[in-house]
Amino acid sequence: MAVDGRPASARDHLGVMRVLDGAMLDVESETVQRRIAAGGVLVADDDRRIVGALLTTPRETGAHIEAVAVRRARRDSGIGSRLVELAADRWRPLTADFRPGVRPFYASLGFDIEERGERCRGVLK
Repeated sequence: MAVDGRPASARDHLGVMRVLDGAMLDVESETVQRRIAAGGVLVADDDRRIVGALLTTPRETGAHIEAVAVRRARRDSGIGSRLVELAADRWRPLTADFRPGVRPFYASLGFDIEERGERCRGVLK
């Protein structure tokens, strides 16, 4: 089934929350609403429902990825990568902080990565 990526609209709020909750990411509903209103949320859908979401915080230049999540049944199908690529097309530089276990995902997308204690920081210029 084809998946399209696009900016989220207000009507996508519940679907975004379901994807984030399913990935056990702790993001407040009000934060998601604000990010959607500001144009900082991208979603992937398959004509029936949202299957992936990416939230960003705008910076003076570029944006910072706050969260990226994909429904469990659709993981490892390139949806997360596609969302990050769409974000990189919109915002540069693009930054992200993440656990070392996620490092291969960001490295495969071209992020320069440095260790910061128990976390990593990735930058895509």
